[in-house]
Amino acid sequence: MTYAAIPPSPTREEYDRDYAAALAANGDDTIFQREDPFGLFIEWLADARAHEINDSNAMGLSTIGEDGMPDSRMVLLKDVDLRGFTFYSNARSAKGQQLAGHPAAALLFHWKSLRRQVRIRGTIEPVTADEADVYFASRVRESRIGAWASEQSQPLESREALEVAVAEQGARFAGQDVPRPENWTGWRVVPSVIEFWRDRPFRLHDRLRFQRHGATWATTRLYP
Repeated sequence: MTYAAIPPSPTREEYDRDYAAALAANGDDTIFQREDPFGLFIEWLADARAHEINDSNAMGLSTIGEDGMPDSRMVLLKDVDLRGFTFYSNARSAKGQQLAGHPAAALLFHWKSLRRQVRIRGTIEPVTADEADVYFASRVRESRIGAWASEQSQPLESREALEVAVAEQGARFAGQDVPRPENWTGWRVVPSVIEFWRDRPFRLHDRLRFQRHGATWATTRLYP
């Protein structure tokens, strides 16, 4: 059975139509001469911020549950530096419990407007309380109140129940600063492998893998 909602494979005419645009965006081999994956990632993230419709810092986060099965969801990257890729959430959420039980994760960035993606695999380390405090304080007040009101990943009786909880927490902190809940924190993915992918016509894509070896990175070009 064929479903109309699923796009068919591109025709030769469509490949030809997109070929010039692909070459204009990704036409050189500069990435294969790079030695610093973080510098390249930051360049690509800046490009995505200029071209993506929204949430250029959105990333797929994959973790492992107690049953040994993978679990994925979209989260937002909130910091990147030479230590790794940082995001924040509720430690009592499904992802938080899975990260506590299996401190390893995979990330996936997919920028459709640029026809690029980045895959990352690594170990997990928690951020410090000071780091979590600083980021939490930067959030708008309503989001900070929501962090107190939401028992993330737990069953919710109704939307109204959530709205009541938000109203109660809003009243609780009326006229005062909203502190960070103890269970609201962040994690850093410390990468061991970072792979850059960019579109090429006829599925002959470019792939460059950076693999950590101590303080250095080894690069390997991969078949598409």
